[in-house]
Amino acid sequence: MTHDATYAVTGATGRLGGRIARRLSAAGVPQTLVVRDPGRAPHLPGATAAGGSYGDRDRIRSALRGIDRVLLVSAAETADRLDQHRTFVDAAVDAGVSHLVYVSFFRAAPDATFTLARDHWHTEQHIRASGLEFTFLRDNFYADFMPYLAGDDDVIRGPAGDGRAAVVAQDDIADAAVAVLASAPEHAGSTYELTGPESLSLTEIATVLSEVTGRTISYHPETVEEAYRSRAGYGAPDWQLDAWVSTYTAIGAGELDGAGGAIERLTGRPATPLAEVVRAAYTG
Repeated sequence: MTHDATYAVTGATGRLGGRIARRLSAAGVPQTLVVRDPGRAPHLPGATAAGGSYGDRDRIRSALRGIDRVLLVSAAETADRLDQHRTFVDAAVDAGVSHLVYVSFFRAAPDATFTLARDHWHTEQHIRASGLEFTFLRDNFYADFMPYLAGDDDVIRGPAGDGRAAVVAQDDIADAAVAVLASAPEHAGSTYELTGPESLSLTEIATVLSEVTGRTISYHPETVEEAYRSRAGYGAPDWQLDAWVSTYTAIGAGELDGAGGAIERLTGRPATPLAEVVRAAYTG
């Protein structure tokens, strides 16, 4: 890790951004933590908090002035997330940032089945057009989130059919991000599809969860219509319902399948299997 460059990390109050910030701090790297509320920023050696929401161009520009390398964790899921990303990128350009590392989504595309992957693709295009040096880290679904797919009855329900997903550990993504930040010029213009070591169906994921937790967890395929009906009671807006349901239909369409070796290439070690991720969470 070169200490000649200056670094900023967004999302440090969240699970992924927080992991990355802690790794940089442990390596003795000074950094700016760009957070909406500086009072909630983690207290880390060498870290300074700067306030600014993604959509506040002036505050983001001020927070990033003098920063060379920025890690942009995507904003919280909202109807205007894409606009927030574009504003952040424009502010980074104004501030003179040299290199932007953006946490995108696996195989982001304008016609992706997973609706939020489309936002990621459009964000990538805006970054490309901005003139910034960039690296895209396209992570698959989080392995850490798999236990939360099961309802109170220990059943995973969704219209994924027999599709498979190469779910990836957040710790692996964080290690990959730190490796890219450390030698950013070597990764300029690169896109990395970040996955776990294997693709798993939801039936196989349920089996792994059962073996690790000692519960009996199963997968029940829904139709798309059943999926919308079962989630309608949450009162979520239409765009959010579409995102929830398309999480599963994207798996069913085969768009999350395909384990690759990017984690090992970037970190020097193999990607972490789902069972290890879940076991670590349950054993603390």
